[in-house]
Amino acid sequence: MAIEDINPRADTHLLVLPERHVPSFREIAEFSPDEAKRMLDFIATTARDAGLADYRIVANVGEEGGQTVFHLHWHILGGRVTGMPL
Repeated sequence: MAIEDINPRADTHLLVLPERHVPSFREIAEFSPDEAKRMLDFIATTARDAGLADYRIVANVGEEGGQTVFHLHWHILGGRVTGMPL
């Protein structure tokens, strides 16, 4: 699923979450190659449907990597991005 971030860091800031729980990107191998491909395709489709041609995809891994929600998710950031290093 894709939802809007409640604390956006960009003009467009969406979160993409898989239905099946894994704590972080560290455990991505728990998904079959087909599941992983479907997730990546969904991320690309979500960005396109949001009207984005150029954007960032971010996955924070672990507390020191900035992860605060321990369910694998990707951030789609489009437009002006604030509060993040280039």
